[in-house]
Amino acid sequence: MQQPSQSEIEKSVAGNKNRDKLFAVLGLLATFIGMLTLAALLADLAIDGLARIKPHFFTSFPSRFPAQAGILSAWVGTSLVMIVTALTAIPIGVGAGIYLEEYAPKNWFSAMIEINIANLAGVPSIVYGLMALGLFVYQFRFGQSILSAGLTLALLILPIVIVATREAIRAVPGSMREAAYALGATKWQTTSDHVLPYSMGGILTGVIIGLSRAIGETAPLITIGALTFIAFLPDSPIKGEFPFVSFDWIWSPYSVMPIQMFNWVSRPQAEFHLNAAATGLVLMVMTLAMNAIAIYFRYRFRKRIRW
Repeated sequence: MQQPSQSEIEKSVAGNKNRDKLFAVLGLLATFIGMLTLAALLADLAIDGLARIKPHFFTSFPSRFPAQAGILSAWVGTSLVMIVTALTAIPIGVGAGIYLEEYAPKNWFSAMIEINIANLAGVPSIVYGLMALGLFVYQFRFGQSILSAGLTLALLILPIVIVATREAIRAVPGSMREAAYALGATKWQTTSDHVLPYSMGGILTGVIIGLSRAIGETAPLITIGALTFIAFLPDSPIKGEFPFVSFDWIWSPYSVMPIQMFNWVSRPQAEFHLNAAATGLVLMVMTLAMNAIAIYFRYRFRKRIRW
């Protein structure tokens, strides 16, 4: 077989370099378009709703008068629902990812689990709402409560957390595990002291992506009975008498900010639309704040590993 000449090799290398440059330019262009779209969205929300963002907007309940309406019950409900979601989805999702990647035997059963997890990540959110309505609301009798909402959103983002955890763990070089085993470390010591610290950045990225999706969901929460108008707050988790902590709030009715936005947008008055824009701006800031926290912790983990 005739070997390619030197000129042909140089032409092939030059062509590959040109394709790499073209791909880099297309990737940069796609990133720029995405950032420009996000900036335009934020600017539009800020123009319409920034004037509404005042202290009383966060401390007032919804009202039939636009100037007096606020998002107190909505942002409190969103915060409590996200606490239940995070406390449920993060340990279960990360634990499942660790088990499937490090401990589960590679057979047909684990392969079937992997296929189902990948499929569940693409299921529409309304399906989770219908399932939660039959399971949590009626079967387990949790009712239309914060607990039902948090568990519903936890199921929604669980496949995302599991897949992200597995991919982050899979990116850790196998030589690191072999070195730990050579020094006499057990399987758990290798996983907890070496694999998890190096993969924590990717795990946090997956967790924050899942939580960012959950905080904006509306359909499953409406399905299980979230209120569109609520003028009271859940019970306080902190009490004045022993044991000073109460979990009665998880059984309280709730509303969340996306539902409050939907309620205001559906009204004909333009003033309510401005309130909805202000709520969307607050929701966007909360999502960006969660991403900033994840980036900070990821930086801390990487810095600790480096040194």
